[in-house]
Amino acid sequence: MSFRRSAISRKSSMRDFRQFDVWSKAHALTLNIYRQTQDFPQCELYGLTSQIRRSAASVAANIAEGCGRQSDADFARFLNIAAGSVSETEYHLLLAKDLGYLAEEAHSQLEPLAAEVRRMLAGLLRRLQANNNL
Repeated sequence: MSFRRSAISRKSSMRDFRQFDVWSKAHALTLNIYRQTQDFPQCELYGLTSQIRRSAASVAANIAEGCGRQSDADFARFLNIAAGSVSETEYHLLLAKDLGYLAEEAHSQLEPLAAEVRRMLAGLLRRLQANNNL
């Protein structure tokens, strides 16, 4: 499950982002992407390397920022932004693989993790919306 029941049911109070399994998975994805991209070509430092790292970090950061908001509607908005960022990350992973910067084996490890984060975000959003009529 991507959250603890008590974490999502708090209305009008800040949540601890560390309580959400989806945040932990997104953070792990970001750490893995940073490790895998350290050997990308130097010419991509301000291009694809930067883009893939920023999109990955944005997922966990938006979950954390949403947890710091007072309303469930704001929380849901930031979860939607995180979902967009994980989709962007999935594309960057594919591009890096197709350009030969990311080994097939690394892509085969990272892509399913990104897809899992996307599914977990979708589930968390559905649950939040159902509990709060958003």
